[in-house]
Amino acid sequence: MTTAAEILVAGKAGEGEALVLTAPISFWGGVDPKTGRIADVRHPQHGETISGRVLFLLGTIGSSSASAVLLELVHGGHAPAALVLHEPDAILLLGLIVAREMGLETPMAVRLQRSAFEAYRGSTVKVSDDGAVTLAA
Repeated sequence: MTTAAEILVAGKAGEGEALVLTAPISFWGGVDPKTGRIADVRHPQHGETISGRVLFLLGTIGSSSASAVLLELVHGGHAPAALVLHEPDAILLLGLIVAREMGLETPMAVRLQRSAFEAYRGSTVKVSDDGAVTLAA
């Protein structure tokens, strides 16, 4: 199964286990930038790691510091393999843009309809540099 997605921020194609979040998340205080683990004890997926996974985000809980947390994740090698968002989040994606400007290798960020998320849950997913989201063989 392959779905064409809109590229929000170009970056390195990525492949990893899908992590489809069941609730929005705040990166500031919600994700540990040193480990990539979901640190918010109220989040349904508390303790899961986003590092190296294709992260499907239903939404984010705003904080202007989300971009800094994502930048730290990229810099420290704990970023997701790719980000798949239902709605673009300019503040979060700014972290990828700044990381790229700093010469760091950044993951792809794409936009995909929420209705397609469940088809990827529990699977290995590849996000290609053309924005295609594919179940990996």
